[in-house]
Amino acid sequence: QWNRALCNLRGSDPSLTGSCDPQIGLAAAQALGRRGAHVVVSSRRQANVDKAVALLQSQSIRVTGTTCNVGKGEDREKLVQLTVDQCGGIDILVSNAAVNPFFGNIMDSTEDVWDKILSVNVKSAFLLTKLVVPHMEKRGVSKTALLGLTKALAPELAQSNIRVNCVAPGIIKTRFSSALWENEDIVDEFKKQLSIKRIGEPEEIGGTIAFLCSDEASYITGETITVTGGMGCRL
Repeated sequence: QWNRALCNLRGSDPSLTGSCDPQIGLAAAQALGRRGAHVVVSSRRQANVDKAVALLQSQSIRVTGTTCNVGKGEDREKLVQLTVDQCGGIDILVSNAAVNPFFGNIMDSTEDVWDKILSVNVKSAFLLTKLVVPHMEKRGVSKTALLGLTKALAPELAQSNIRVNCVAPGIIKTRFSSALWENEDIVDEFKKQLSIKRIGEPEEIGGTIAFLCSDEASYITGETITVTGGMGCRL
């Protein structure tokens, strides 16, 4: 029943191939595409886009791909306009682009690191949402989850039949988090905190996103859904 979905692949990943561990953005595109959506995927790197498009097309998913640095205003505008031109509108926004340029004690991070994290992970997601919402409002779309944004958007957009939810993954087996799950000692420590004693898979996040975008989740808005294997106290 879905028509048009806009998904960001993680722009910080150096590569995205069929032989690599699938990323959360790609898993979301696959989950939505299998349910009938025409998905538009983006990444900073053309090679990432080409590989993602080829993979999705091989699964008979309607897909359009383009490069986009969500930290740049002109790129965000082009991304939204391309989606409208190719799909006739936007029903779903999966705002998944993120960076994590620092690994270690949070108190040791620099001001430059904080600026980069907030610019990409928060500011760009909000500004992309501002561009997308008018296209949703025009069509009175109700089956929408805007991920990674503050709950403050939920009451404001509810009057336009737009739902806003956040998915908070735990440790998921992606290249983005490989510094964690490739280290057996770190994995063993994390498993002690998990009710389900394993690392999560991207498809499990994609399935959660697809559910939030469905009619079955029509009464869910302003919520943060933690998918952590039982490590809820950390998120």
